[in-house]
Amino acid sequence: MLRIKQISLVGFKNYEQATFRFDKRIIGICGNNGVGKTNLLDALYYLCFTKSYFARGDQANVLRGAPGFRIEGHIDNAGQNTTVVCILRENGKKEFLTDGQPYEKLSRHIGRFPCVIIAPDDIQIITGGSEERRRFLDALLSQLNPDYLQNLIDYNRVLQQRNSFLKSVAETRLTDKHLLEVYDEQLVAAGTTVFQLRRDFLQQLLPLAGSYYTGIAGAEEPLSLGYESQLLHTPLRQLLRQGLEKDLYLQRTGSGIHKDDIDIRYADEPFRARASQGQRKSLLFALKLAEYETLKKAKGWAPLLLLDDVFEKLDRQRMRNLLERVCRQDDGQLFITDTHPERIRQEMEELGVGYQLISLPADTATTDASTRDFT
Repeated sequence: MLRIKQISLVGFKNYEQATFRFDKRIIGICGNNGVGKTNLLDALYYLCFTKSYFARGDQANVLRGAPGFRIEGHIDNAGQNTTVVCILRENGKKEFLTDGQPYEKLSRHIGRFPCVIIAPDDIQIITGGSEERRRFLDALLSQLNPDYLQNLIDYNRVLQQRNSFLKSVAETRLTDKHLLEVYDEQLVAAGTTVFQLRRDFLQQLLPLAGSYYTGIAGAEEPLSLGYESQLLHTPLRQLLRQGLEKDLYLQRTGSGIHKDDIDIRYADEPFRARASQGQRKSLLFALKLAEYETLKKAKGWAPLLLLDDVFEKLDRQRMRNLLERVCRQDDGQLFITDTHPERIRQEMEELGVGYQLISLPADTATTDASTRDFT
């Protein structure tokens, strides 16, 4: 079983210095808005992914006036204790270490401690652009398959290089066909691998998500989920060749796996156009539960689950169904934030499960937060 036993923060977001010890499987984190509940969840996410879930760059997570930040976590996985440390130094360099040993490549850490997070803005996975759904898919597959993550990194690097080359061609009017061919071959190699892994994986994930959606909705609905990719119809090498003239004109690569999407339809119409708020939330939780179950099956143990402010976003029945699943049917560690401690207390006591309640101070969390255990 995977458990985070302790986390210490220095200079991270609103935390000047704080230590939190976790003694139960279910951890409630309570306090007013702005005291750092979501920031604490993000620090836990850092321990699993080497980066923030909410901010694109590391520098945005440094406490105002601090030179950098440090996150240290003590993790127990089936009796094996590991110390994980993330340091962002004053010069912007990030270091990530396990038991004192630094990683040469941060990507090698991904998947070691699987984690699923559900946050208010995640509804963009359903209502936003295709990049939101690719981000969801990439985060999941990267935890399952190191080859997928490495090929995705390679593809994005070469894509950036190819786009820079296309812009330089527009400025100089000179085309180095040999260099372009090198970029294309590298894109084909990495992109085709990513496509094949996505295609095969989604054949399993999407039916599972559809099944969860039916269970949450309580009835069969005309929902369909499918993988949308240009590579389903035409090989990437041919797509790049056919689109070269247009790419040179637009100064960017118009074909490839960076255009992939999960096609979501309701009665053969775009889901976003037809679905109610409740249906959108149901589908989001269905996808997240499918992610959770997939990681659990692949790893042999339940991943960490981070729930941020979900009480405010779900009706009572949906919330109860979710908690019933993760608190009673599974044995994974759960962190859940809320502004009302009595709400967490009531739900956990009605479920009959032990839990720990951490109350953050009303101003800033700079020392050990007050903690109560309930069995």
